[in-house]
Amino acid sequence: MSIPQSTAPGGVSPRESLLDRMGLPRPLVWGFVGLMIFMIGDGVETNILAPYLTGEHGFSIPLAGTLVTVYGVAVAVAAFLSASLSDLWGPRKVMLIGAATWIVFEVLFLGVALNSSSTALVFITYGLRGFGYPFFAYGFLVWISATANAKRLAVAIGWFYVAFSAGLPTLGALTASASIDLFGLGYYQTLWLSLALVVIGAAVALIGVKEKTGRAPLVDNPEQVWQTMSFGLRLLVTNRKAMMVMLTRTINSVPTYGMAIFFPALFVDRFGWSVGQFLILTTVIYAVNIPFNLVFGALGDKLGWSKTVVWFGAVLCAISMLSLYLVPAWAVDNGLDFAYGLTLLCGAVFGIGLAGFVPLSAIAVSLAPQNPGAAMASYNLGIGAAVFAGPLLVALLYNLLGAAGMVYLFAALYLVAALMSHSLRGTQPRAEAAPLSEAAQRA
Repeated sequence: MSIPQSTAPGGVSPRESLLDRMGLPRPLVWGFVGLMIFMIGDGVETNILAPYLTGEHGFSIPLAGTLVTVYGVAVAVAAFLSASLSDLWGPRKVMLIGAATWIVFEVLFLGVALNSSSTALVFITYGLRGFGYPFFAYGFLVWISATANAKRLAVAIGWFYVAFSAGLPTLGALTASASIDLFGLGYYQTLWLSLALVVIGAAVALIGVKEKTGRAPLVDNPEQVWQTMSFGLRLLVTNRKAMMVMLTRTINSVPTYGMAIFFPALFVDRFGWSVGQFLILTTVIYAVNIPFNLVFGALGDKLGWSKTVVWFGAVLCAISMLSLYLVPAWAVDNGLDFAYGLTLLCGAVFGIGLAGFVPLSAIAVSLAPQNPGAAMASYNLGIGAAVFAGPLLVALLYNLLGAAGMVYLFAALYLVAALMSHSLRGTQPRAEAAPLSEAAQRA
């Protein structure tokens, strides 16, 4: 679907507002605000669900990990479907379905499953809730992709990740900490707080955004359901670059989800630090990541999407991933008092590197600009796959490789991502040799 650029009478482009110059689509501003609040609610449970289930409901750590894996599979499926469904039904409707799914199954999870002490019901309700946030968040990402100025698409998507990352896990974790430590609420009450935040965020986005493009199907033939739904899968199978986008996006997040499984024990057993210090490291990584999502969105539009992903994303992540183990190990072994400070610095660099992957989503859209939602399907699948692939790699290989081996593996994966990203050149309107199609220029 082509989105014409706004012009003043006589074909003269109107003077740009501050938001336009910042690359933030004005019609979608309330969507960004609502997304951030929604993801704060979703992120509240990140660091408290496992201890709550193991401490008060008798779950073992492997069983809690299995629950998260089931949830991750649902996230992966929903992330893939959200893009094609946005083409078929319109992004707003997909966001509405996502919000309703999250709210309904969270109420069942908190109000019924946990109180019944039924493990099966816990798995069913929490697992199905996994369809909620991808529909809401990535439906909005498609809305952005379908309406933003093509020459500022990467920075517009950077704003998406500012809102997303500010909520999950950064402010979500801080909200949980404040709820428990400052206000004295328990884990269970804090989980209800997360539900309230999700309701508020969904309302802000769905009521506040009046933009019309996302309220209708993004394709001209929405009645051809199977063709529309399968386009993303067919693109993934037939287009080598779409497959590389998916795999690169998976590698982008696999180490962060994998680190959450074994780094706390590494901090305690190898470095003699606390789990709380690991949580501080996590906060530093994502707090630094937030502004650099914008930096690399803008840089990608100027320097080149592929170049930015290769050097500021994959290569920088490979180096900083290694440093997160090698630097503290060396500093601790040599008795340096500032070992933990060095580790936080390495974490900050890693957070910067994670932001270097932002232009990858713009590359995904460029592969099929006439079907922006379906084109994003491969990218979204990569996001969802990382949610369970990271913990799964740790479960399968940790006993064989150990912590150091897992870090080397993750760094090697980033170098593979660099090679794949290098082959994605020629996918943007300018700055790289091959221009987009006429349809893409008007998108």
